[in-house]
Amino acid sequence: MTAASSAPPIRVLIADDQAMVRTGFRFFLDAQPDITVVAEAADGEEAVALARELRPDVCLLDVRMPRLDGLEATRLLAGPEVADPLRVVVVTTFDLDEYVYGALRGGACGFLLKDSGPTLLAEAVRAAAAGDSLVSPSVTVRLLKHLTTRPEPAPKPAGPQAAEPLTDRELDVVRLVAVGRTNAEIAAELYVSLSTVKTHLSSVQLKLSARNRVEIAAWAWRNGLT
Repeated sequence: MTAASSAPPIRVLIADDQAMVRTGFRFFLDAQPDITVVAEAADGEEAVALARELRPDVCLLDVRMPRLDGLEATRLLAGPEVADPLRVVVVTTFDLDEYVYGALRGGACGFLLKDSGPTLLAEAVRAAAAGDSLVSPSVTVRLLKHLTTRPEPAPKPAGPQAAEPLTDRELDVVRLVAVGRTNAEIAAELYVSLSTVKTHLSSVQLKLSARNRVEIAAWAWRNGLT
């Protein structure tokens, strides 16, 4: 038995007010050998209550839900005031900048459009469970272009200088993050392993005091690296 097959599956909570969406997500995710859906919620309050009770590895939250919207639910589960935050990926139909900003400020480690497809959904779950983050590439590129021309609100980037200089290879990784590449795409483009990319990203986050890859990319755009 391999290490991957012996590892416990990633436990996921799905929160969406549309039963068909929850069913579709559950059907696909449960078919993955390393993922299992442990709960469903039809509104934000139920999602928060179930998440606090079950402590899933990843919570998938829709934005527009009754009783409590997904952005507020994200803040309650993963926000800066939460002592033991959960990993939240916001999944929505609506490609709106304020939703992206709200989700990331609220502590979400991923933002995905529902039309991104099932493969990217599974990748976002795995990335969140591993402590990484995934934002729909189309959202990332558009959002970061806006950061160079519009004022806040936006995820606050690191200052104009990093605490420590980035290495040449770290800068290569940052440039690719800034144009929406996933970790796997970065690894292929730079001819390095996936674990090497993750190591570089961890170092960059530390040097830039960045919470996620969107803030890394924002730093790149603000400092003319793209």
